[in-house]
Amino acid sequence: MRLGLALVSVLLPALLAPPGGAGPLPERMADTGGGTQLITAEAPGARSTTGTVTWWDRRGGRWVRVGSAAARFGANGLVEGVRRRQGTSTTPTGLYSLPYAFGIDAAPAGTDLRHRRVTRHSWWCQDNRSRAYNRWVEGLPADCRAKEAEHLVTYGERYAHAVVIGFNYDRPVRGRGAGIFLHVAGAGPTAGCVAVPAGAMRRILAWADPARRPHMAIGTASGPTALTRY
Repeated sequence: MRLGLALVSVLLPALLAPPGGAGPLPERMADTGGGTQLITAEAPGARSTTGTVTWWDRRGGRWVRVGSAAARFGANGLVEGVRRRQGTSTTPTGLYSLPYAFGIDAAPAGTDLRHRRVTRHSWWCQDNRSRAYNRWVEGLPADCRAKEAEHLVTYGERYAHAVVIGFNYDRPVRGRGAGIFLHVAGAGPTAGCVAVPAGAMRRILAWADPARRPHMAIGTASGPTALTRY
């Protein structure tokens, strides 16, 4: 009898588990950042330029899908973040913090993330020789060439609302890449960012709560850059 009970205790969880290890994506990931909010950006494969962004809440010990939207990725697909090279139009895979939001327009109602309003003096420096590499600057510094920077106000609707993705941000590695954002989608793929429709961008900003430490995971459905690795 004791042996029979032992077998039941081993087999029952497997019998009750969804087939193929199915379940909410965050529960199948190696790491979700330690908070209770998560954004996943999933592409079918490494060469894909489209996919899905989903935002999740952790409630009662389970991850619950809050919303999702069509997504666009880099024109040359996705690549492991630590192997990415600047100027390749690839979206870096990995798990990232979300330092702050910004926009040409005012923050949508309900936005709690720290928000910076774009001015005509706002630039994002991508010059590998600059001390301001991969940073917002108000007024272009002398060591950051304009051709190696984004003049944020010129991006129009795409930067109406956006969130900085913490790729290569805390300790920037020169040549790895700069200016990776979650922003409003344009007509085609991105230069390496993740983009969603304007309405979805506003909903994400109204949902994200810095007290819940939201992170963003970018990856593919399977393979070496699968989201479940992060």
